[in-house]
Amino acid sequence: MTTYDDRASLTDLTAVVERVRESVEGVIEGKPEVVRLSLTVLLAEGHLLIEDVPGVGKTMLAKALARSIDCSVRRIQFTPDLLPSDITGVSIWDQQRRDFEFKPGAIFAQVVIGDEINRASPKTQSALLESMEERQVTIDGKTYELPSPFMVVATQNPVEMEGTYPLPEAQRDRFMARVSVGYPSAEAELQMLDVHGGVSPLEDLQPVAHADEILKLIEAVRGVHVAEPVRRYAVDLVGATRTHPDLRLGASPRATLHLLRAAKASAALSGREYALPDDVQALAVAVLAHRLLPTAQAQLGRRTSEQVVEEILQRTPVPAAPQQQSGLGGLGRGVPAYPQQPPRTL
Repeated sequence: MTTYDDRASLTDLTAVVERVRESVEGVIEGKPEVVRLSLTVLLAEGHLLIEDVPGVGKTMLAKALARSIDCSVRRIQFTPDLLPSDITGVSIWDQQRRDFEFKPGAIFAQVVIGDEINRASPKTQSALLESMEERQVTIDGKTYELPSPFMVVATQNPVEMEGTYPLPEAQRDRFMARVSVGYPSAEAELQMLDVHGGVSPLEDLQPVAHADEILKLIEAVRGVHVAEPVRRYAVDLVGATRTHPDLRLGASPRATLHLLRAAKASAALSGREYALPDDVQALAVAVLAHRLLPTAQAQLGRRTSEQVVEEILQRTPVPAAPQQQSGLGGLGRGVPAYPQQPPRTL
């Protein structure tokens, strides 16, 4: 596997993402935008919530992403009888050592797949809160660090709600983005019959990237430049959700941070060292909509949180494009001239 030093260019590093993208798209046909969003969340150090009807490939998308990276993977099937200790781990008395020994739970992996997360009780769901936000687990007063990179990919079915426990606001706010796979087109479904008709392509899926390479990519994304007007644009979008008459709960400051991180990752995937308002616009619905709570009147009028975010995008002024300067970044391209904060070279 190819390794990169700390001075590796963004172009070299994004070649790793291209391999992962091709690997996942070999399993999930006809959904390039969904695959791109999944990779964006991975590089932005976030967690992904996949919400859709049964049978459209939610779990397969999560497995394909996990298997394309050579890292530790654990799958948790959430059920009503699942206990918090099944996720975080438990301390067991060792007779020979006459001391407690910690047995790590399923959360101690680099990619954790939570299948049907809304079928577990709220007490069990809350076991993920600390690990998703602080990337650590505290058991019996002792803190254990989780491996890096760390990503939770959870699925849930929004239609069949019998016997489920809807995720509370605090839990949904931990997920950087929510994506719906959706039904495939007729052509993609025909191709799926050819590819999946015999054996599952997951069986032959081999890792195309190493966890160390993903860490290099994450570090490169952290260095992507976000100018002050773009940051202010993200703040304006999130702030508009807190005063919108159709919403009784707007997005949190964590949502602003997630939107900014996702925009930086999107810029890196596009081969840019700097984020644009276009990156923020493209990700606003996926990052913000699942955190919002419509009012009763909006629900009666069949207004969804996605529609509200789209309306906010239409109403919020977009920062004007600045003049280009001749300075070159690591990609050898012109960088927007924002004198408030010069761009960093990756």
